[in-house]
Amino acid sequence: MTTRERILDAAAHVMRELGLAHATTKEIARRAGFSEATLYKHFRDKHDIFLGVIVERLPPLGAALMDATRHVGQRTVRENLEEVVGAAIDFYSASFPMAGSMLAEPDLIARQRATNAEHGAGPDRPVRAVADYVRAERDLGRLRPEADPEAIAALLLGACFQRAFLEQFVDEVPGGAADSLVASLLDPVLPEGR
Repeated sequence: MTTRERILDAAAHVMRELGLAHATTKEIARRAGFSEATLYKHFRDKHDIFLGVIVERLPPLGAALMDATRHVGQRTVRENLEEVVGAAIDFYSASFPMAGSMLAEPDLIARQRATNAEHGAGPDRPVRAVADYVRAERDLGRLRPEADPEAIAALLLGACFQRAFLEQFVDEVPGGAADSLVASLLDPVLPEGR
């Protein structure tokens, strides 16, 4: 295991346990078994480490989004989006304990926003990717012309986010599984007979 991988593993553990707001580079370095200086050889700051954890240590939402894009016109729209929904729920569920504390600290949000912008990352990317996928399927005639890609993407990922949020507080989450979330949004915009 490389030094960078050990740092990301330790950071993921610390951020899950303490949240981003209370995770320190000192504690991450200690848990990884390195000095803080070693962290800074691989990452610019805590926000850069957090982005690394999001991309490399959480369930792979980005891979599911790329799969959907590769499958435009293949399989069914429902199958493609069910995979995205499953990945999104897993990703959001894993990220809530880490990122939740950041929302209470405007300075942390501002610094993370700057890091995201620098790396072309951020929570808006999945919504844009799903909207692009839906638009491509609509353009192929696999969804009705009046289907609104941005609304479908926002509602679909918003439902995933809400489900992950509720998982933090209740044992039994109300609402359907991935297939019923997708069906509820897609049925009205599928062409007749599909």
